[in-house]
Amino acid sequence: MTVDLSHAPTATTHVASIYNSAVAAWAVSAAWELGALDALYEARTLDAEEFAVTHGLDPAGTTGMFRALSAVGLVERIGARVTANDAFDAVYHNKSFFHWLSIGSAELFREMPSVLRNENRKGDYYRRDAAAIAYACREIDHVTYAPTFWSALDRVDFDVTHVADLGCGSGGRLMDLMRHFPGARGIGVDIAPPSIEVAKQEVAANGLAPRTEFFVGDVLRLERRPEFDEVELLTCFMMGHDFWPRENCIATLRRLREVFPKAKRFLIGDATRTALPDTQLPVFTLGFELGHDLMGTFIPTIENWESVFAAGGWDLVRTNRIEMTVGEVIFELA
Repeated sequence: MTVDLSHAPTATTHVASIYNSAVAAWAVSAAWELGALDALYEARTLDAEEFAVTHGLDPAGTTGMFRALSAVGLVERIGARVTANDAFDAVYHNKSFFHWLSIGSAELFREMPSVLRNENRKGDYYRRDAAAIAYACREIDHVTYAPTFWSALDRVDFDVTHVADLGCGSGGRLMDLMRHFPGARGIGVDIAPPSIEVAKQEVAANGLAPRTEFFVGDVLRLERRPEFDEVELLTCFMMGHDFWPRENCIATLRRLREVFPKAKRFLIGDATRTALPDTQLPVFTLGFELGHDLMGTFIPTIENWESVFAAGGWDLVRTNRIEMTVGEVIFELA
């Protein structure tokens, strides 16, 4: 059926904006990974063709990448000359959310028709790029959780000699912890071998390898190891929703008490389910919540979380509400 929209130029323009924004989301992610976003943010203007030649890129495709940004008002473009504006600065601040969506979670959303069919929703019925997710989440952590995280660390009132980060991704938080506690040994645990390999490379490049160990493991089914016995400080960020549903969460919290018998403080930072109107969702919220709905992952509310700690063997010391994009929160447990 052909729909006549000749009488509705506003609707036609709106549709074009949606389409062009989708293309621009891919362009933002690519430009970040290629260093083009950083270059433009620092210089405020650049020649797309010169940037392409300098960085071994195709000039026509690189100019087209910037044209996609110009089409949605993120930059001003005259030929190959590109200039940043205020909208560009806002996107630059949020670039990791685009990367999480269009690169890290690309296959999940591309396969949405298949993923939604009940007959397919069993076993490993979806895939995401674990290394790309880890890459994006390091920046997401910096944008959302970091200030509150450091405040929580300042409230740790005991000597820390061993720390462990669960779901460590590319190792950014673990390195921060080891710099904060220069005499401590660090342990990173992640289910994705590609993320662990990236983390090992990162700690080696930063001179922290002698004090660091990494283990490939499922945090939800973690077994006790001698290396875990001395850990006093435990952290887990951006994967706590994987603990759920409720009974699974309580069981996981109890297991972590056993696996890390000397843990005195446990910091859990994660997204929580929002209740905003559909037309008032900030960046990342829609992608994050829809993505996890597609994956069959329950996203708890803050109240859901606060109801399980005692049953899981932990005392809630403080709830730190951040709630920038996806109901972010950090719980301090003892």
